[in-house]
Amino acid sequence: MPQDPTERRVVVTGVPRHTRRTSPYHRPRTEIDEQTTLGHTYVRSLMRSQLRAACLTFAVLVLLVGPLPLVFAAMPDGATLEWAVLGFCLYPPLVLLARWYVRRAERNEKDLVRLVEDR
Repeated sequence: MPQDPTERRVVVTGVPRHTRRTSPYHRPRTEIDEQTTLGHTYVRSLMRSQLRAACLTFAVLVLLVGPLPLVFAAMPDGATLEWAVLGFCLYPPLVLLARWYVRRAERNEKDLVRLVEDR
C-alpha cells in the first residue's frame, strides 16, 4: 500500500466489453426444430392466437350473414333488393373482415418470428 496519497489507484468500472454467448442449443428456433417442451409451447401459443383470430372472425361473420335469411323472408318479394343487399351492402364488410383476419394472422406469425429470431 502506498504511503503517499497521490499514488492511489483509481478503479474504473464500466459496461463489459464482451458478453458470454449462450450455446445455440437454447435458442427458441432450435427448441422448435427439436420439438422440445419449450418449442411445443411456442407453437401452441401461435396456434392459440391464430385460433382466437379465426373464432372472432367467424363470430362476426355469423352475426353479419346469419340474420339475412330472416330479413329476406320478412321482406316482400323483392329479388332486386336482395341482390343489392348481397352485392353492395354485404360484400365490402366481408372484404374488410377478410383483410383484418389476414393481417392479424400475419402479425401473429411475425410476433413468433421476432421471438424466435436472434436480434
